[in-house]
Amino acid sequence: MAERFDRIWQNARLATVRGDLAGLGVIEHGVIAARDGRIAFAGSRPDFPSDADATERIDCAGRWITPGLIDCHTHLVFGGNRAHEFELRLQGASYEEIALAGGGIVSTVAATRASSEADLIAGALPRLDALIGEGVTTVEIKSGYGLNTETEMRQLSAARAVGRKRSVSIRTTFLGAHALPPEADGDKDRYIELVCREMLPAVAQAGVADAVDAFMEGIAFSSDQTARVFRAANALGLPVKLHADQLSNLGGAALAAEFSALSADHLEYTDEAGVAGMARAGTVAVLLPGAFYFIRETTKPPVELFRAHGVHMALGTDCNPGSSPLTSLLLAMNMGATLFRLNVAECLAGVTREGARALGVLGETGTLEAGKWCDLAIWNIERPAELVYRMGFNPLHSRVWRGR
Repeated sequence: MAERFDRIWQNARLATVRGDLAGLGVIEHGVIAARDGRIAFAGSRPDFPSDADATERIDCAGRWITPGLIDCHTHLVFGGNRAHEFELRLQGASYEEIALAGGGIVSTVAATRASSEADLIAGALPRLDALIGEGVTTVEIKSGYGLNTETEMRQLSAARAVGRKRSVSIRTTFLGAHALPPEADGDKDRYIELVCREMLPAVAQAGVADAVDAFMEGIAFSSDQTARVFRAANALGLPVKLHADQLSNLGGAALAAEFSALSADHLEYTDEAGVAGMARAGTVAVLLPGAFYFIRETTKPPVELFRAHGVHMALGTDCNPGSSPLTSLLLAMNMGATLFRLNVAECLAGVTREGARALGVLGETGTLEAGKWCDLAIWNIERPAELVYRMGFNPLHSRVWRGR
């Protein structure tokens, strides 16, 4: 009896992104078949059953198919924006001057606290739609602009809600240890105690977070404070991630590795000891060139060390109102290549396979393999390099999420 599928995409070229760090897993005469929202076959036409039947067949006319793209680091849900501060910086105002005048993250916290869940959803949807329009099928969204239990929970709830309003997979991350709220009066230890004893248990009980993140930096929290948050997260069964070594080397990558973090993100100032620790722990390096560009950073992540030690590298937009108002993962790939010297295969793997690895969902998505969700991006391109090479041009032909 002929095997039956829901849909078959044929006459396609596949970049499966399976296998080693260097290759794209190209199949020139490719076929993908889906059943019940998952990939049932992804391979070469000669290997596909000749008598296979399907409810629908799609002729891709030689187009390329990649896994649906994955943005593994965003702060997509927040109130207000910081365009006025951008103007002030262009006029010469320093970050400290802006902060003293009530700007910086404090202004986003105030705007987010003043926003209802409906407001937060309405603000986030256009940003999410921009990502979806470029073939993105999975997005991570962090909290961190509430800095109190009620607003952090509202942010996470809004993040889950936007996923129900669109055909996209959302992973939520609790980032209560993002900054110190004004009411903390400078007492970081007391605030971290609040995060560990009140916020984290509430988030875990409500089941609104898939992971826990923190910002370990001189302007944020110390190694000891971050470790307290991670121990509390681990005790509640939640995996951890870390904003590490963005502005200085405080050993963030090494700490992330110590806690077997899913990822360490930014990493501009990471040293070889930190890289080696990440390699041993299997912690993914998430590179965020949008923030590097926007804040005019000059120290680059140690890409050659990541390669030498075999650390997996992902790319994200870091979409946020203060340091990376970027909603294009295609542009993030171009920036990863031009600013950090990643190659085409590293860029494409960084927004598919490695993005999935950084979120702990590689078993479900991120490559074109039987058994995984049928999340696809179909492109009007002649070669995969076009996805990295172009700026401000979107060659997406169509997007498939869970076989639809």
